[in-house]
Amino acid sequence: MINIANYISNKNSKGEKVLSVFLTSGFPDKNNFVELALKILDAGADMLEIGFPFSDPLADGPIIQHSSQIALENGINIQKTFNFIEDIRKHTDKPLIMMGYANPVLSFGTKRFAETAKNTGVNGVIIPDIPIEEYENFFNEEFSNLDTILLVTPTTSNDRIKLIDEKSSGFVYCVSVSGTTGLKHQNKFTSVEFIKRTYSVIKKNKTLVGFGISNEEDAKTFAPFCDGIIVGSAVISSLMNDDKGNSKTLKLIKKLKGTII
Repeated sequence: MINIANYISNKNSKGEKVLSVFLTSGFPDKNNFVELALKILDAGADMLEIGFPFSDPLADGPIIQHSSQIALENGINIQKTFNFIEDIRKHTDKPLIMMGYANPVLSFGTKRFAETAKNTGVNGVIIPDIPIEEYENFFNEEFSNLDTILLVTPTTSNDRIKLIDEKSSGFVYCVSVSGTTGLKHQNKFTSVEFIKRTYSVIKKNKTLVGFGISNEEDAKTFAPFCDGIIVGSAVISSLMNDDKGNSKTLKLIKKLKGTII
């Protein structure tokens, strides 16, 4: 299975920054979700973060919350998300990451979750509500062959960033704003300064920047100070207002990737 860190390094060595795209599992239509995911990869996404829905997604803004609620109403859960990923994996070698919250994973069973993830072709997991203090208890030995991607925020101290860098694998997820996903940048200078600080402190991992990146201008602003960008709410919002062929969303992906090559 492909190594996420090596994959990012290989892209960077060619002068590219990585584009990671977040999709809510089974949204907007569970019947063609696999097809949508593959089209987004073909349009220029280097990696996918597939979020399994949860009724109380504390880090997500209203757009992703809404998509998560629709997914839940459509019967999407962790097992169905694994089924989607297994089908996607048949058609791509690009990194596939599962993102979600601890509660559903604990209900599913951490051991069962980790084993199923590895068996279905998942490369890494992001569980934003597991603090570094609980890392060892949650990410037990069953996760040994999965990258466990941790997050830093503008309020994270340098010492804590170093600790997160040590524990994280695959990359470190740099949250560019204080708040939930989809927030507009009130002060891009402050965000850039934080990202530059984080990039200088992180030594072990690659750094990808997410939260608040919604257009080409944002991508251009942050790309010089990281190894890649993550786009979620802008993609989900586009899918909510798109045609059946998802043409607007695919155009957005192509533009974003073209900006950071």
